[in-house]
Amino acid sequence: MKQITAVVKPFKLEEVREALAECGVTGLTVTEVKGFGRQKGHTELYRGAEYVVDFLPKVKVEVVVKDDDADRCVDAIVKAARTGKIGDGKIFITSVERVIRIRTGETDESAV
Repeated sequence: MKQITAVVKPFKLEEVREALAECGVTGLTVTEVKGFGRQKGHTELYRGAEYVVDFLPKVKVEVVVKDDDADRCVDAIVKAARTGKIGDGKIFITSVERVIRIRTGETDESAV
């Protein structure tokens, strides 16, 4: 199994969720996060004072899928989240050793 962690622009969340649903993903975790990459933040003007925004708002989407479904899900996320502009985000893929559903005790692929 693979865990796919995608950090994307907040306004792309619904499109990413829909794309994953079309891939057969039945559950995911979403976290509001802040960070920066190459874009290094930006400056804004507030009440006449200029200040630097170092950390930009992003959304982290985490999902665990079967190994066979990982590439298809990654492609769907890329297609849904891409704007073509700086700051579109990143996708991290890691191996998952074990999954346990707390309520039923199911393990691994049956727990996903």
